[in-house]
Amino acid sequence: MVHESIHDTVVERLRNAYSQVTIGDPLDDGVLYGPLHSQQAVKIFENAVSEAKSQGGTVVYGGERLERPGNYVAPTIITDLQHDSNVVLKESFAPVLYVLKFSDINEAIRWNNEVDQGLSSSIFTANMEKIFNWIGPKGSDCGVVNVNIPTNGAEIGGAFGGEKATGGGRESGSDAWKQYMRRSTCTINYSKDLPLAQGIKFQ
Repeated sequence: MVHESIHDTVVERLRNAYSQVTIGDPLDDGVLYGPLHSQQAVKIFENAVSEAKSQGGTVVYGGERLERPGNYVAPTIITDLQHDSNVVLKESFAPVLYVLKFSDINEAIRWNNEVDQGLSSSIFTANMEKIFNWIGPKGSDCGVVNVNIPTNGAEIGGAFGGEKATGGGRESGSDAWKQYMRRSTCTINYSKDLPLAQGIKFQ
C-alpha cells in the first residue's frame, strides 16, 4: 500500500528497481532471482496475473513467463486493484507485487487487517503518530509488526510467529528457551518468622 500523494512516484521507482534484478541460476554469482520450484508454481503465477487483469489490475512490469529453460517468470508489479479484490486477499506465493493506493493511516490499517493472513507487516514513515497508530492495540494485527524495515526476515532476538490463518504460537527470542525448560516459581523466606495471611499466627 502506498499513500496516494506519492503513489505514481513509488511505482516508477519500483519499475526501475525491478529492471535491475539479475535473473538466472541462483548458484551463479550476482544472480538475485531464480526460477520457481515447479510447473505448478508457474501456473499459479499465471492464474494470479490473469485474475488480477480480470479484476481491473494493470500490469506495469513483468506479468509473463520467461522464454528460457526452467520455471522462470518475470517479477511482476500490478496496480489499480481494489483492496478487497479476491486476488489481493489470496496468497499465491508468486513473485507478484500488488500496489494499492490509500488515503490515510486508518484506511491502510483496515486494509492490512482485513486479510486472513497475519505473519508480518511494515510501515514506512517518519511520522511518530502514524508509527504508534501502526504498532498500537488498534494497529496492525500481525505477529511481526515492523517500522521502516521490510517484512522479509525477522529480528533474531524477537519472538517469531503469525496470527490468524498464518498460525499462532511463537518461536525464537524469549519464547525459544521455554520449549526446553520446566518453569517453576520459587519463593524463599530467609527470616525465622512464618508470616501468614489475615494476621493468623502460627505458634
